[in-house]
Amino acid sequence: MRTADVARAINCNVCTVRRLRQCYRETGQTADNPRSGRLCVTTPAQDWYIRTSHLQGRYRMATTTARVTPGMHNPSISAQTVRNRLREAGLRACIPVVRQDITGNIFAYGHKPTVAGSGRSVKKCTSLTSRARGDGRICVYRRRNEHYTEDCTLDRDRFGGGGSIMVWGGVSQHHRSELVIIAGNRNAVRYMEDILLRHVVPFLQAHPDMTLQYDNATSHTARSVQDFLQDRNVSVLPWPAKSPDLNPIEHIWDLLDRRVKARAILPRNVWELAGALVEECGNISQQELANLVQSMRRCTAVLNATGGHTRC
Repeated sequence: MRTADVARAINCNVCTVRRLRQCYRETGQTADNPRSGRLCVTTPAQDWYIRTSHLQGRYRMATTTARVTPGMHNPSISAQTVRNRLREAGLRACIPVVRQDITGNIFAYGHKPTVAGSGRSVKKCTSLTSRARGDGRICVYRRRNEHYTEDCTLDRDRFGGGGSIMVWGGVSQHHRSELVIIAGNRNAVRYMEDILLRHVVPFLQAHPDMTLQYDNATSHTARSVQDFLQDRNVSVLPWPAKSPDLNPIEHIWDLLDRRVKARAILPRNVWELAGALVEECGNISQQELANLVQSMRRCTAVLNATGGHTRC
């Protein structure tokens, strides 16, 4: 058959048929010759470490492994390199099978921790949500036919068990406050006694050139809170309603949330979650906080746009 007839019969390009025919005449096969390829950046020992670490922690992220595994030819390896080594070992990232937490035919109340609440800060403030269980983005590395093994399934309480922790924190250009764990619900009275009196006022007295900024939560806008701040000569930055996205503390809570999720061992209860939050908050550098504080220039862009959309 002519080359054009073959290409037309199999709906292929003529050049492809011609190349394969020439290759078969010269080598007796149509497969490409072996290529040297790109040099592997990991050693067999590092491949073994990558494989065993993900077999011990099926929910371990590739980015975490890449961060603690130095490369052979590069200062560090990428997360895609980790995924390639895992794929060669037969481990692929899959969505875990969700099952109900059942123990001895009794529906046990789950103790997966969930942070939800509001953190108020000097200069910045808003809410923090940090979930230590499946939120639609968690993947498990497993082999074939391991769908329902205990290590590869995700336990989830049908009724949303766990607990919640409310936190407060304050940041500024060159300073930060400690992360405060707030027990129970917060109202105007508790906000004055547990946050303003114990943390905010001493912090501002140590740094008198600062201005307090918080959003318009009911515990903040209460008349008693306003009188409390006015009696102590606390300068408060006016904050318009419905503008929490302008607050850089949102990014701090998001950074803290991702740091807790990236831990090798996730918190199993609210006490471990509280300790993890305090520890990870201390690991955030002051330079990262300063960069977020400097992003307050977005308020100028909003003012120039008279409240409209901006590129900031």
